[in-house]
Parts: sequence; C-alpha cells; structure tokens
Amino acid sequence: MDDAAVGRARARWFVAWLLAVPVLAAAAWFPAQGQARPPVVLTLRGDETPETVRKLVDALSGAGRQVEVRLGAAAPAPAPAAAPPRPAAEAPAPSMAEEEGFQGQLNMLVDRVVGGLDYGGMAIPSIVQLPADWEQAWEANRNGRSGPSAGWRGLGILCLALAAAIAFRLASARWFARRRRPAGPEFTPRLVAAGWGLLQDVATIMLALFTARLARNAWLPESDLAMFALTTVCNGAAIGALYVAVGRFLLAPDRPERRLMPLPRAERHYRSVVVYAVATPLVVTSIVLAHHVGSGPLPATGLIAVTGFALMLFKLWFFNDVRSDLATLILSGAEQPGLLRRLAAGGAGWFYIALTIVLWLVSCAAAMMSNGGRWTEAAALTEVAIVLIPIMVIGVSSLLNCRAARRQAATGASPLSLAGSAALRAAAVGVIWAAGFFVLARLWAGLLLGVTSSEFGVVMRQIAGVAVFAFAGWVALVFLHSFFEGYTPRRVTIGPADEDAVHEDGVPTRLATVLPVLRGVVLGAVLGLTVLIVLSRLGVDIGPLLAGFGILGLAISFGSQALVRDIVSGLFFMIEDAFRVGEYVDTGRLKGTVEKISLRSMQLRHQSGQIHTVPFGQVSSLTNASRDWATVKFNVRLDHSADIEQARKAIKKTGLALLEDPEFGSHFISPLKMQGVADITDSAIVVRLKFTGKPNQASMLQREALKRVYRALNEARIPFASNAVTVRGSDHGVQAGAAAAISTVPPPTPLAPAAG
Repeated sequence: MDDAAVGRARARWFVAWLLAVPVLAAAAWFPAQGQARPPVVLTLRGDETPETVRKLVDALSGAGRQVEVRLGAAAPAPAPAAAPPRPAAEAPAPSMAEEEGFQGQLNMLVDRVVGGLDYGGMAIPSIVQLPADWEQAWEANRNGRSGPSAGWRGLGILCLALAAAIAFRLASARWFARRRRPAGPEFTPRLVAAGWGLLQDVATIMLALFTARLARNAWLPESDLAMFALTTVCNGAAIGALYVAVGRFLLAPDRPERRLMPLPRAERHYRSVVVYAVATPLVVTSIVLAHHVGSGPLPATGLIAVTGFALMLFKLWFFNDVRSDLATLILSGAEQPGLLRRLAAGGAGWFYIALTIVLWLVSCAAAMMSNGGRWTEAAALTEVAIVLIPIMVIGVSSLLNCRAARRQAATGASPLSLAGSAALRAAAVGVIWAAGFFVLARLWAGLLLGVTSSEFGVVMRQIAGVAVFAFAGWVALVFLHSFFEGYTPRRVTIGPADEDAVHEDGVPTRLATVLPVLRGVVLGAVLGLTVLIVLSRLGVDIGPLLAGFGILGLAISFGSQALVRDIVSGLFFMIEDAFRVGEYVDTGRLKGTVEKISLRSMQLRHQSGQIHTVPFGQVSSLTNASRDWATVKFNVRLDHSADIEQARKAIKKTGLALLEDPEFGSHFISPLKMQGVADITDSAIVVRLKFTGKPNQASMLQREALKRVYRALNEARIPFASNAVTVRGSDHGVQAGAAAAISTVPPPTPLAPAAG
C-alpha cells in the first residue's frame, strides 16, 4: 500500500473516531437511556385541539421520557418574581438561558443532544409511512379535476421554465461571451469577467423562476398540495442553481483564466459543490413536503435524521478532501508566512470538520428544545457564515492588492503609499471579520446566554469600546510594519558578489538607514500603548504597570552600562550621518560594506564574504570610502625611448572614449588623464594616471581603464618598460627584448580606492 493510500485510510479512521467521540462522551456523562429521568411537564391553556395535544405528546415522549400534562388552572402558582406562564408551544422544556450556571447549561445541552439522537433514531422506521401519506394528500388536490391532472400540469410547468432558461442562455450566449473574457491576468479583470458570468447565471435562474410562477398561477390556481409542491420544488431548484452559479463564479472550472479562487484541484472541488447543490435542495424539499403531508411528526423527524446524517458525512469528506488545498491557498498569500498564517493553514480544515460535527449535534438537540427552530436556523446561518466570510476576505484582499499593484505600476510606489495600501487592506479585512463576529454573536447570544436585544446592545457597545482601540492599534502596526519594510534594504546577492558587475548608483538615503533602526522601538511602543489602552478600557488599573516598567528600565540602565554606551554611540553616529547601509567603511580593526544597522551594532560584509558585527561603543574612529566621489591614481612604466607627449595624447583619447561609452561613461565624474611623470628609474619612466568616479564603481572603472590604456599604448607603438638586459656582441649588434609591464600603486579595495 502506498503512502497516499495509508494517509487516506488514516484520515478515514480519524473522521470515524471524531464522529464517535461526542456521542460516547455524551453517553458516559449522563445516565443510561433505561434509567429514570424526570418527566416533562406540559402545561395546557385549555383551548388546544386534540390533534395539537396529540402531536405535542408524541414529540415529547419520543425520547422515552414521561410526559405529565397539566391544565393551566391546576398548575402550581408561580413565584411573585417569576415570569408569566408560557404558552403551550413553549411548554416542553425551559430554554438554555433558564438553567443556572455554565455546568447546568452544558448538562442540559448534552441531555438534549442525546435525547435528539434517540428521538431521531426512533423516528426513522416511520419514514415508510410517507408514501401513503403523500398518496392520501395528493388525492385531495383541487387542481386537475378537469383536463390534465395536477401531476402533468406541474411537469409541464417545470419543462416550460427549463425551456425559457435554455432559450435565454442561447440568445444571450454571444453577448455575454464577449464580456466574460478577462482583459488581463490581474484579479480585477478576472473579477469583472466572472461577474458577467454570474450575472448571466442569476438572470437565467430568475427568468426560469418567474416563468414557473406565471405558469403556476395559470395552470394551478387552487391552493392545494400540487401548488405547494411545485412552489417548493421550484424554490429548491433555484437555491441549488445559485449554489452552482457561485461555484462557477469562484472556481470557473471551464475557464482557468477567469478563476477567482486559485484553489488546487478546482475542477474536483467544483464537482463536489455541484453534488452538494443537488443534494441539499432535494433534502430540504423532501423534508418540507414530509412536514406538509405527514400524519405526525415522526416521519419527517426520521427523514431529517437520515438526510442530516448523510449530509454531515458528505461535508466531513469534503472538508477532509479540501484540507491540504485550503492550506496551500492560505499560504499562497505571503512569500514568508508567519506563525499565525501557518497555524491557520494547518488548522482550517480541522476547524471546519469539528464545526460541522458540532452544528450537526446542535441540530439534533434542537428537536428536544422549545425554541428548536431558532437553534436550527442559527446552525444553518453559521454554516453559511463560516464559508462566506473567508471567501469575502480573500476577495476583498485580492481586489485591494490588484488595485495597489496597478497604481504602483502606473505611478511608482513609495513606502508611504505601500504602507497606506497595506493599512487599507488590513482595515477592510478587519471590518469583514468584525461584521461576521457580530452576526454570529447575535445569533448565539440569545440562545446560549438568554441575552435580550437591549442587553446585547449594551454588551456590544462595551465590547466595541475595547475593539475600536484594539483595531486601531492593529491597523497602525500594519501601516508602520509596511512603512519600515519599504525602507529596509533588500539583499539581492546570495553568495560572493560579481566584482565585474555594474553596481547600482543609488546611495541609500539617510531616512532609509535610520528607519530600520527605529522599527523595533516604534512597533514596540505602539504595541505597548495599544495594550495599555485596551487594559484601561477593560477596567484594569495601569498605574502600577507603568511604575513597574519605569523601575525595570532604571534597573536595566544601571546593570547594562555597555549596552547603554552602544546605544548612545549608535544614536550619535546616526545623528552625524557617519555611514549608511550599502557604504564601505573602515573602523580601524575591521572594514567592509554596511549590510545591517541595529540599535546597538552594525554588520559589515567583508569582500571575502565574512560578516563582522561591530558594537557602536567599540568604534573610536570610522572612515567612509563610499561618500560623494573617489579619485583613483595608478602608475604606468614606459621605456626610456617612449614619446611622453604621444603617450599623453593616447591616454587622453582613451579617457574621452570612456566618457562616451554608454556602460561606463555615466560613472565618471572627471575623465581619465595623465598627470605627468612621477618618477624616472634606471629601467623606466613612471607616468601617473588618475580619474574621479563614483565611489561604488571605482574598482571596476580602474580595471577597465588599465585594459584600454594598455591597448591604446600598444596601438600607438609606445614601448613599455622592460627588465630585460641588453648584451652587446663584438659585431655591435643589439638585441633587445621588449616586454610590457604596468606598475601600479597597491590596488585599492573595491569600495576604498587608494589616494596618492
């Protein structure tokens, strides 16, 4: 068995255990089903019909519990401070908020989950009653008593709606096809193209639904089961079609260039969405019709139990299948994802799996609750929210990223504009998450805590007072982090640098050197200030904290005098603008290119590759070889017979050619020229050459100048000095060996040209 098969088998076993653990824990926590449980008290007003009473008793006794029926007059009198008696529809059991204490709420919730599972399992055999109930209810239809039957009329209406949808698709295919082609690979053109496709799909669905409604009013005018069934089927089909349209909008299985969500294996996941889009409306429609035609609550309850469990298993399989692709999608938004992003990528799939199980258990418990409809509605809305909110976050973030990239390509981007775009993106994403949290909190606060609308408003205002400051601090941190990142020098060379390569002319600005040093201080200060404000809003006395921090800082200053000396020395170096990132400096003992500056030290990269970390307190003097300009002087040894004036002209011509060279000319400040004769020795005339260039190009310019001077002097037949010895024979013949030799002042370092 290969590794993939083993991984899939392990995943299946894990999902199976994950399903079994909640049920086993609930069974171990509470008494067994056969043990006696307190009866459920059903208080009647006295005006209920026998059918209503029978349905209520069946619903309450389904879990094997006894039901005690009392009339309103015989019920015990409530306490003076108690609420008025509940109506019959709310009589089965107290709400979750009425149970005192968290342990009591947990006990009641688990009890109802177990009761709901028992009730659903007991109701499953009753599903076989649905065909007979349907046949009996269908015979009572008032539509179709003359002419075609109600069934044929409904089928004709569905065919007519389908024909209208197909005709609209064919008629509008060419018009929409032109607009569904993205104008570019960026997110915005893809969003526009996908939006046109979604508009076509939604228009098709609405047209089909409108056609079905018109035909229903004409062919099924009577309000009976046929009309109700057709309406339910049409609504369910429209919901399923909307699911498919949204899947096409996001995943675009047939058009990868229009895909908005770059999810790996998008075609496979789209097919899963289509299966869910077909199964869910079919299940919901069947349950609604079962409730409508059922002779009691048990058949519909059994159908809910079976279909709900099947859909839950399908969701578990889907989330387990998409888990790795979802992690890839989350990690694709950053080159170097942080810890939180990696945790989110690794836990997103398991979060959806666990939440699916929890919501299914809540739906099971809803069958035993007086307000079970609200619990079921909250669970359904939560399922939609947990999928929709991340999609909106990804969409808004991608849209803002595309907008920032287009503006950067059009006008260039400064660190300030990049930081503003990052802060705007963080604010938009934060608002979406906050809105989702508010909706979910509003759904569950009343159910779990019994909070009324007014109480919820008071609590949310208190939370908002804290959240606003926390949100503002977070946006400020994102802005400052991006702002400092824009000024942080980038290391683009990995390994030894190419000495022959033409370096960039730009010298880092003073701001680009100072800001990375202040980055940690500013970010820490903003974070600390935000934490103090949030704690103050929460009612925490921050006075002792401030005093404690002051004492701690004083102790550090006395105990770490070397650290303080390094920081103060570095501060004065920064004020005096002694060096910047990218400049070549010599500290006396060590020298190299400044690669990084921290609050207490700097890192120097030697031309051999070593990195030296030098604390500022140990730098007594510093020489900067990369500021403004550099004059390079070197010597050339010529033979005694050489024409000095002709050599001067050849060297001057070479200097002018270097100035006109498109590759090297822009790096010269003053051209190459011969200063004159520097020395006359027994074997050579030493002439000195010099030029002035940009500091970071000095070594490269010197090498190029030497190469061209050598070629120019050879072409002008100017002999170089030679160390050869001339031997005169008896025939007075002279044999001289000429050799070219160039003597220079000891060559300077790449960024520290020699001065002479």
